[in-house]
Amino acid sequence: MRKKDEYRKKFEKALHKESLKLTSQRSAIFDEVIYGDKHRECEEICASLKDKDYNVSRATVYRTLDILIKYDFIRKMDIGDGSLRYETKIGHPHHDHMICVETGEITEFVSEEIESIQEKIAKKYGYKIIKANHQLFVKPLK
Repeated sequence: MRKKDEYRKKFEKALHKESLKLTSQRSAIFDEVIYGDKHRECEEICASLKDKDYNVSRATVYRTLDILIKYDFIRKMDIGDGSLRYETKIGHPHHDHMICVETGEITEFVSEEIESIQEKIAKKYGYKIIKANHQLFVKPLK
């Protein structure tokens, strides 16, 4: 089975657990968020769906985003500007974000050093990390 088909089956199972069916609207939302651009607000997702001639209500988009978050398909990011961004977790290795407070630009990065340090700190205090999310708020050097 192709990966894309496998992810769609997992999405169908998640919808079933929520007593929902896979409609053409939910399918379009799934594809748009999972395989579309990164770090987008709900309004941007809605606009992109509309541009592709999908008639999907904002409420349906929000409800579907909540399901995608709950079942770990996507991540919701609060970057401190009053709006939320969404990005896929499928096919993307763990990474962290730098958010420019002046431009709103989001830069993804991976640091093995940070990963190692946080593991050591957790272990020192008797814990195992199950989830980590680093967001560094930055501004350009002047």
